[in-house]
Amino acid sequence: MPPSPLPRIGFIGLGVMGAPMAGHLARAGYALTVLDADPLRTRMVAEACAGVRIAGTPREVGAASDIVITMLPNGRIVQQVTLGEDGLQAGMSAGSLLLDTSSSEPWLTRDTARTLAQSGIDLVDAPVSGAQWGAEAAELVFMVGAAPASFARVVPLFERMGRAHFHLGVVSSGHAMKCINNLITAVTFLATSEGLATGARAGLDPAAMNAVLNESTGGSWITRNHIEQRVLSRSFDDPFKLELMMKDIGIALDLARETSTPMPLSGLAQQLWGAADQMAGPGASVSEMARWVERLAGAEIAPRHAG
Repeated sequence: MPPSPLPRIGFIGLGVMGAPMAGHLARAGYALTVLDADPLRTRMVAEACAGVRIAGTPREVGAASDIVITMLPNGRIVQQVTLGEDGLQAGMSAGSLLLDTSSSEPWLTRDTARTLAQSGIDLVDAPVSGAQWGAEAAELVFMVGAAPASFARVVPLFERMGRAHFHLGVVSSGHAMKCINNLITAVTFLATSEGLATGARAGLDPAAMNAVLNESTGGSWITRNHIEQRVLSRSFDDPFKLELMMKDIGIALDLARETSTPMPLSGLAQQLWGAADQMAGPGASVSEMARWVERLAGAEIAPRHAG
């Protein structure tokens, strides 16, 4: 028997993450229909990949697709794109599937899934870890909430866009894992920055300290992939926005309240990240957390040069 044809894919949200993710799928031979709030981004993706079709509305994307992928800022926007006027639901057929890779609120994901189910449309939530470089290199990690049959349908897409995928349970499980992951990252980043600033005031070289941490129990993703690249370099240029980290911290704490889970350390971290967010202002990089710690400590987390 000839192999089954590849499903038609829609992709909505072509920012720093979505554009490279869509590109991997187009180059793998999937028929792709795309849309972004920024028409320039949409044209850039279409021009970069042969055979990509541009849609005018989410409804058009849904009508042209068997599986639609969203990579959007939050669950409210996912709901608007999916359930609003000219939304995806109006165009998608029974038996089609929405794959939401956004960082969304778990309770909104459950609401969206229930509404889509009334039209025979499945929802899989699969937020990612790996940042911009992971999207560009197809090295993302997907955290997935789905019914088993729906999960099996989207595994081939994960394999084109990432290096690992984890089925965590029912719909909304992926979004719960994502906010917990980012909460842990945020607390780790804050603690690491404070430790390096303390060492700098004590006369230690932060570059040497970070090297020690990377070979010791204090090491983390932050020390391996952020401190040298974004802080010691003085670039403070991670494309992930500080305000988005604040959003994810808030989702995690709302989840804690929903489950009656005490989180005293995380609650304090939220306040401190909020102070950094106020200092940095709208659109600031998440790296600005370290600069806020520097100002508080009166010390730079910067390499010391001999002589």
